[in-house]
Amino acid sequence: MKIRHIVAAAVMAASPVLAWPASGTQQLRDFVAQVQSASGRFTQQAGDRQGAGKPAQTGEFSFQRPGKFKWDVRKPYEQLIISDGKRLYQYDPDLAQVTERNVDQSIGASPAAILFGSGALEDVFELQDLPPRDGLEWLRAKPRSADAGFTHVEIGFKGSMPQRIDLLDSFGQTTRISLTDIRANPKLDAAAFKFTPPPGVDVVKMQ
Repeated sequence: MKIRHIVAAAVMAASPVLAWPASGTQQLRDFVAQVQSASGRFTQQAGDRQGAGKPAQTGEFSFQRPGKFKWDVRKPYEQLIISDGKRLYQYDPDLAQVTERNVDQSIGASPAAILFGSGALEDVFELQDLPPRDGLEWLRAKPRSADAGFTHVEIGFKGSMPQRIDLLDSFGQTTRISLTDIRANPKLDAAAFKFTPPPGVDVVKMQ
């Protein structure tokens, strides 16, 4: 064996094995299995088929499996979506209205079920790995139900944590969500997911 081949073999043996990032679907499975609660910040913006965008919304989120989550829009207006694991509430202070519905009916086949639920994802969604982009590993989740209300959602992961969510709804509108400052498995008070409608607001209960 030539000396340069011996040197090359020695260098390769002494070098650490390069670890390729796990696929998007594997990072999603790791996230669901290993992260039982989380909190962070979000920015979301919706756009139509022509690319016209609505003002970006910013706020904070938190969740605790199974099914408890809080999506608190702070700007440019206030809106709260919160679930205690059984009932989901959407509160619009400007409208002085609360919409209440069962969690199973609300997030069974929704993007929220992918990140905040704890069931078997493949039973509800068809998962497909996508090529990496923007420094993230991506997957596409298509609902198996025809009446889910959206066509598909693409989620970009890094280090088994979701960083970006691109959702295409049934009307051709795209919503892009960026997640930042994520804290994995913090201790969250169960009371943080309780909601009592403020006095004087209209409460609409959906069946």
